[in-house]
Order: sequence, then C-alpha cells, then structure tokens
Amino acid sequence: MASNRDRDDPLSFANPSSSSSPITVSDHLDSFLSDPSSYLGSASGSFQNEGLLADTSGSSSDVEFGFSRADFRTIQLAGTVEFYQRHVFLCYKNPQVWPPRIEAAEFDRLPRLLSAAVMARKADMKKETRLTICEGHDGTETSNGDVLILPDMIRYRRLTHFDVDTFVEEVLVKNGEWMPGTPESLKGSYIFVCCHGSRDRRCGVCGPALVSRFRDEIELHGLHGKVSVSPCSHIGGHKYAGNVIIFGPNINGEVTGHWYGYVTPDDVPALLDMHIGKGEIIDRLWRGQMGLSEEEQKESQHQRLQMNGETNGRRNSSNELEDTERSISYTCSSRPNNEVMGCCQENGNSTCCQNPILPEKKHGSNTNETAKKVTEKRENRIIVSRVNSGKGFPTRKVCSMPTWFESWEREDTYAALAVACAAVSVGVAYSCYKQLR
Repeated sequence: MASNRDRDDPLSFANPSSSSSPITVSDHLDSFLSDPSSYLGSASGSFQNEGLLADTSGSSSDVEFGFSRADFRTIQLAGTVEFYQRHVFLCYKNPQVWPPRIEAAEFDRLPRLLSAAVMARKADMKKETRLTICEGHDGTETSNGDVLILPDMIRYRRLTHFDVDTFVEEVLVKNGEWMPGTPESLKGSYIFVCCHGSRDRRCGVCGPALVSRFRDEIELHGLHGKVSVSPCSHIGGHKYAGNVIIFGPNINGEVTGHWYGYVTPDDVPALLDMHIGKGEIIDRLWRGQMGLSEEEQKESQHQRLQMNGETNGRRNSSNELEDTERSISYTCSSRPNNEVMGCCQENGNSTCCQNPILPEKKHGSNTNETAKKVTEKRENRIIVSRVNSGKGFPTRKVCSMPTWFESWEREDTYAALAVACAAVSVGVAYSCYKQLR
C-alpha cells in the first residue's frame, strides 16, 4: 500500500586507528546565511537550469516556504523513514553549489560515480545503505572527499573518483577496510540538516536557519568536540522541512540514527538537551529511526507514549493541566425543571454541580496541584458550568445524574444516623414503659 509520505527520491539507495572529533561547520555557511544570493551561479553549469537555491531572507519566503507556511505541521510524522541500516555521507562542496540532483551532475564526478557504483553493487551489500552528500571544505575537519559511515562511526579521508569502485567493493560490499586509507573512529554526536535548496525551496529556507541556531547553541553550551552539525543534501520528505538527522550513542552506548521533521529554531535547545543530553526522544517531531521499518517506527512511538501515560505526542504539561481543568466542569443539556434533580437551577435551565471526574493519569507536580484545586472547588461547591450562547466551549457535554447515595454529604450521613438512633431509643423506652404498667 502506498505510503503518505513524500516519494521524491532522495540521494539514497536501499539494498537487500586514529580518533577524530566531531565535524564542524565552516565559516562559508555564515556568509551564505547573510547573503545567499551572492553564491548563486558560483559553480558554473552545475545547476543545469533545474532550479536555484531559495532566498532565505524576507518574510514572504518564510510564509510560503518556511516555518510559517500553510502546510507546516499538518501531517503525522511517525513512520515516514524508509528502512535502512547504514548511512554513508560524502563530504563534497556546499549547499550553495549543489545542483538539484547532484548524483547525476555532469560536472560533479565524485558524487556521480560513487552513487553509480553503489547502485551497481546494491544487490551484493548485506546492509541497506543510504548515500547522502554533506558539506565539505578543504583544510577543515570535513575536507572534500571525506566519507563518514554511520552507525559504524568511522571516517575515510580523501576519496577520489579513481578510488570509487575499490572503496565500494572493500568497505560497503565486503564490510572490510579500504586499504589506501586508514579509517578514523568518530566520537560524539553528529547532526545533519537538509539544506538542499536547489532541490526544494522549503529545505533552502528552513535548513540554514536551523544550522545557524544549532551552531549558536553548541557554542553557548560549550559542546564543541562533542556535538557537530553539518548541512546535507536531500534526504526525502521535502514537506517535513526542517528535516534533521541525529546520530549518536543512546543510554546503552549503541549508536542510533533518529530523524526529526517540522523542526524550528525554537526546537533546537530541546533536541540538544533532551535527545542528545538525556537520550529522550521528542515524539511530536520524531519521523523514525534507522534500522526500523515504517510499521516498527509507529509501534515504537505508540509504546513510548503508552509508557509515558500519553495518548497524543503533541500534548505537553501545560496542555495536560488545561485539559484537567476542562474535564472538571460538565454541562447538562437544557431540560425542564421537573426532569432535573440534584443540579443547580438557573433561569429554567440546569447546570451540573456534582462530583467531577478526574483524568486517570497525571504526572509530576501537576498531579498535586490539580488535586488541590479540585478539592477546594468541591468543598466550596463552586463547580458550576454555565452555558453562554456563542461563548465558551463550542460543545455541550451531558452529565449523568448522580445517585441519591452519591449526593449525600458527611453531615447528611451523621444526621441520618442520629435520627435512627433516636428512633431506636424511643422504641426501647416505650417497650419498657409498657412492661412497667
């Protein structure tokens, strides 16, 4: 059955020792963020008249293609990542000069030949492999031709178009080592953000803004050498931009690759703190995970939400408190006075004022606060929902009438017991009186 996600083919292919610190983003991206138009046409002929990188400046771009676009956060994300087991990143130039389909670019031989070799040998590979281009600059940690292989957490330096066939054979098919190069072990967490604006303008608008925010937060929290961020080419799912992939060890030390969609700059601190810092998945943005099928991704999220006592990944603590307060008040539908008993009367209509039902599961400090509020409202007998025409909540909820026993208060119980005892006493006294006569 066809999936509802974006089916535009990404630069990926699915198929049946020294240490190195995380990569860093070069200063070339800074100048692009400030003036993207200055780079258009910098790689002569490579765009092949298929499109240009979106202009990331101006509110009109954001409204149409950015975080304020009409279709932003309108689709369920979980289960939108195709199954694969290994991700290969080729460091090559930068988003400003990537053509729309860099794997087929006439003037970019290295990515073109590498993608062709992967396609040709895909049936011989034991792992489902995805190939993506990430930013590379000579003289930096990510020089042109460097290859990152995840989750293996290794890097090969300076691959050239002459070595492509041998590299694919030895490393990707035989799962061995490429003899001309020495594999370097990678440490830390690696973040890749789709910035392939010539492929889709949504990625061109959202991606650079996310990279900039990630860089700021990494600098602010002193995470250099521990966390890296790099722009990457199209990974599939334009409509979910901003798209982010995070590779790093989980709480068990196993390297995993998690995909996030609809990410905004405001979400960046949470990704760094919750996902990388605490190993907690942010389900409202989670698209899926490397190594899981689409159905397994959905089931994995469902199990997490059940464990957390949630029914919707979009809910947060403030919404839960609001939902709790809303659930306290129930509104009876209008009925004649003679059909309403035990309810507060007003202007011929009825509004329920008995025993609200609390949600079963609440967590953290909200539980005590909510319980306290409910207790106070019950004791003061002020839980009354009024129906205002055209105002308040748009729907009315009919509450069931409480039984006579539920309506009794503690004082009523004591009074009834006192009356019963008095009646018994009178009966005993009368019996004694008759015997004495």
